[in-house]
Amino acid sequence: MKSIAKFSLASSLCATLLSAAPAALAETTLTLSSWLPPSHPIVADMIKPWADAVETETGGNVKVRILSKALGAPPAHFDLAKDGVADITYGVHGYQPGRFLLTKAIELPFLGNTAEAMSVAYWRIHEKHLAGANEHQGTKLLGVMSHGPGSIFNAKRAINTLADFDGLKIRVGGGVVNDAAKAMGVTALLKPAPKSYELMSNGVADGVFFPQESIKSFKLTKLVRHATIVPGGMYNTSFFLVMNPGKFDALSESDKAGVMRASGENFAQLAGKAWDAADQAGVAAMKADGVEVITASDEFVQEIKSAVAQIEADWIAEVGAKGVDGAQIMKDLRAEVASME
Repeated sequence: MKSIAKFSLASSLCATLLSAAPAALAETTLTLSSWLPPSHPIVADMIKPWADAVETETGGNVKVRILSKALGAPPAHFDLAKDGVADITYGVHGYQPGRFLLTKAIELPFLGNTAEAMSVAYWRIHEKHLAGANEHQGTKLLGVMSHGPGSIFNAKRAINTLADFDGLKIRVGGGVVNDAAKAMGVTALLKPAPKSYELMSNGVADGVFFPQESIKSFKLTKLVRHATIVPGGMYNTSFFLVMNPGKFDALSESDKAGVMRASGENFAQLAGKAWDAADQAGVAAMKADGVEVITASDEFVQEIKSAVAQIEADWIAEVGAKGVDGAQIMKDLRAEVASME
């Protein structure tokens, strides 16, 4: 009888362990649609390390698979996550003009000189001032970031004054950079960043407004001949990292917490550092390929500031009509950036 009892107990323990095994081994693989090449800094140095951090923070329970082919065009990526076509996406707020208003705060001219400071400040200010507007409704917001300060690149001539833009066609992204280009009297072509090589190589565009890293990342160092770096940034670009809310809600509470530990301010800092390193690499690559790299003079910076000043005033008025104190947002944002630069 004792042997039968022992056998019964052992069988019961074995059955319990076997039934628990699937739960212990259960893991979730999330798909991430990426519209940039795997070698681009956003993918290689921001999204991939973030995905690794998600896996680490969830103890291996949640893995992120970056798809080799985008599931849609760059401007479609917010809705790809919202509609569940992809589990996770990243993208540029300005690629859908008119959809996002408060996120323009980080895009406004002359906010700072490092992507790390601007991205971390952006997340903090988003949580303090912007989240309540729920502009990312229909998704789970995992992070926001900004690239490094936007500058001027072209194939024709050095740009030392606004008059030097006469006759040039410049590719710009959406959002504030488009407004800034118009304010400066620039003939602007609104196109996603991956179109830049095609536009310049075919002579459709004479130049681009970009952060310094993008000239290397989009293989423009042999097309661009002149670079004017604008201290403080002529503009910035706002990026989102979002997840389908159903997929997020399906995670366990501990895995949700792990995903968010890898995201938010952690993602902003990780991404910002990567942008800054990529900017340095971009300048080195330009110089190696014979691009003339100059820094905008104080007089030229002041000329740009005068031309674009109304953009911030107009944004403050626009958000004010929605009951948002834009002036306070910009004051707090600039203070956060300054505290880290």
